[in-house]
Amino acid sequence: MKPLLSLFTAALLLGACACQDDDDTANTVKYKTLDGRAPLVVAHRGASGLLPEHTLEAYQRAIDLGADFIEQDLVLTKDQVLICRHEPMLSGTTNVADLPQFASRKTTKMVDGVPYTDWFASDFTLTEIKTIRAKQALADRPQQYNGLYAIPSFEEVIELAKAQATVKGRTIGIYPETKHPTFHESQGLPLTSKLLDALTAAGWNNEAAPVYVQSFEVANLRAIRNQYKSTVKLIQLYDAYDVDANGQLEMTAPNGQPYDFVVAGDKRTYNDLATDAGLDFVKTYANGIGPWKPFIQPYKATDKTKLPATTLIERAHQRGLAVHAYTFRDEARYLLPAYQGDPTAEYKEFYALGLDGVFTDYTATAIAARP
Repeated sequence: MKPLLSLFTAALLLGACACQDDDDTANTVKYKTLDGRAPLVVAHRGASGLLPEHTLEAYQRAIDLGADFIEQDLVLTKDQVLICRHEPMLSGTTNVADLPQFASRKTTKMVDGVPYTDWFASDFTLTEIKTIRAKQALADRPQQYNGLYAIPSFEEVIELAKAQATVKGRTIGIYPETKHPTFHESQGLPLTSKLLDALTAAGWNNEAAPVYVQSFEVANLRAIRNQYKSTVKLIQLYDAYDVDANGQLEMTAPNGQPYDFVVAGDKRTYNDLATDAGLDFVKTYANGIGPWKPFIQPYKATDKTKLPATTLIERAHQRGLAVHAYTFRDEARYLLPAYQGDPTAEYKEFYALGLDGVFTDYTATAIAARP
């Protein structure tokens, strides 16, 4: 298998070298990543720790800070346009609830077996979406930008990445996630095919493109590879409901299984996909995995005591699978006590384990911690 990252430009390559103690021969520093290159820094929803997520402004800030990839969560509008929102539900990240002209759009729908009463992107046209403004989703992050930024289409983000690659003189990749594909398909909205159409129009529906497509579901990734015959790089995401007192990942609903597995009656959980047999299965269609951090660095839920790291990265690498973990954040409340409030310590530990990429809300911190 061709190394996953070998197709990217020299901007992502490591130029550092070290001299051997016993002679003057220079050695290129080799990371423990799958291909020996520096781990990728993926801006999670853009510079989401600083600006409202999934906005052109947040993506631009992340690019300016040096992100290798910018991540997009994709949902479809009523007129089948891909837009960047974390969920089909809009109230958590926009001001839609404050707009009287849309008060009647509030409704209840089932998403992955759970009822949500909210405003859904699929009930709005793109023109209507463009009248809504983004807001910061977390109360302890900057709020002064609320209401300032529009919701971008996926096409706009692709254009931004390409334009900024020219300006910056380096590759800037995109990392789209298909959000709740089973939900979208049940609404008559062809999320996966629309994504592939957009990538094809951009000239990026291929393995050489600076693109990773990710999903928590399995069937749509397999369809991309087998039905649509696309060679674009695919990442299978791993989730869990929580961790228990002993540090075991809890595989209960709604986060313990890919929802397409639930619908199909497949009993496998994300824990099953992290076994050797599960990784062998994922290898049949994907280029890598995207696990929640505790799949790699477990801890006890009671006091967040750090436990020994798992062998997931090593076992994935043995199968030629890259590992990109989520989500790294600076705030102390997201850090285990062992890191003593220092997010850099967490990055360095994961980098030392051979992690191939990090999803981060704080691009600058991730880059500063990278060896």
